[in-house]
Amino acid sequence: MFDLMIIGQITLDRNIDYDGREEKRPGGAVTFSGYAAAAIGHSVAVVPKGDPARLDPAKVFAGSKVDRIFPVSCNSCTVMQNTYFTPDRERRLCLNTESIAPYTPADLPDEPARIYHLAGLVAGDTGPDMIKACAARGDTALDVQAVLRCRNEDGSLTLRDWPEKKEYLPYIRYLKTDAAEAEVMTGTDDREKAAFLLCEWGAKEVLITHNSEAIVCDGRQIFRAPLKARNLSGRTGRGDTTFAGYLTERLDHEIPEALEFAAALVSLKMETPGPFTGSRSDVYDYIRRFYR
Repeated sequence: MFDLMIIGQITLDRNIDYDGREEKRPGGAVTFSGYAAAAIGHSVAVVPKGDPARLDPAKVFAGSKVDRIFPVSCNSCTVMQNTYFTPDRERRLCLNTESIAPYTPADLPDEPARIYHLAGLVAGDTGPDMIKACAARGDTALDVQAVLRCRNEDGSLTLRDWPEKKEYLPYIRYLKTDAAEAEVMTGTDDREKAAFLLCEWGAKEVLITHNSEAIVCDGRQIFRAPLKARNLSGRTGRGDTTFAGYLTERLDHEIPEALEFAAALVSLKMETPGPFTGSRSDVYDYIRRFYR
């Protein structure tokens, strides 16, 4: 049984930094999450979907410790362009110029996992049928960008509320949002109030990421851990890395320990571009240096 099965597409990313520097590399939640969760010692399977003529999942994950790749073929890929306007990479413009065909329950491999992580990129990648299918198998985790980020005709992305949220949140064991997404879903810019509301509507544990910290709500109280990155050259993939670290650590740890580990993991990751390729001992060293 895998600790984590991540269902999401690898993206073809073009990243343009605030100073004009440009890079092209594979991205997507499945990439950052898969690398991170496997690097810290967990058993991980990934289910990437896309056009095999343009994107080779085996090549993308060749530098990782991911255990199994279950590729799903379709005639398109997800193509993203990220333009960052500030050194902290908090202000950015995302353009989605092409998308995969939506995931369906038939895309799920016949393999068990302790947590099924729905890691789509835009609304339409992950439908309610996928939420129910994963919840019928085990604990289900959802990154809300897969239901909130809506593609406009020009490829720009707009956050819009999820009309069916109160119907489907009860199926979600772990819910991840960033501060802006939480406000869109709840109508409040108070992250703690938003987290409690999302739990009240059915999610069991809510993780909200912010540039200064990550918080978790279990419906009874708020837990928090600061982010302490010394530079932000690896800002892309912040939320994905945090969520992957938190999910897998929660399998064997209580919320405070899992959250602190995830915060230290992503802080260390953000100091280097690309997905996390360090080790569990690297994260423990970082905790000793900056969290104790």
